[in-house]
Amino acid sequence: CCASFRVDFDGSELQSQGGAVPDGLADELSAGLARMRGTDHARPRCAALVGTVGVKASCGIHEWRPSPCREFGLRAPHGLGDDACARARQRHGLPALQG
Repeated sequence: CCASFRVDFDGSELQSQGGAVPDGLADELSAGLARMRGTDHARPRCAALVGTVGVKASCGIHEWRPSPCREFGLRAPHGLGDDACARARQRHGLPALQG
């Protein structure tokens, strides 16, 4: 998801607003909305993504990631990714997760 989708979240999740997301990794869009840097590019890649997708990649701010990242795939059966996860994996030539 970190290299496939735009990540918008409530501005209150920024550290400067009392949240946990580092301000330097996000852009404030309005008084109440922020976006993870890099996720609005034609080929999205979150500024917090570390490594190479399909080889070894992880979130550099996993403990402090915004709510959309925390919620991504939670509704999936067996915790193995939902339709959005499958689309993201397909975009990068990765197989769907199997349960």
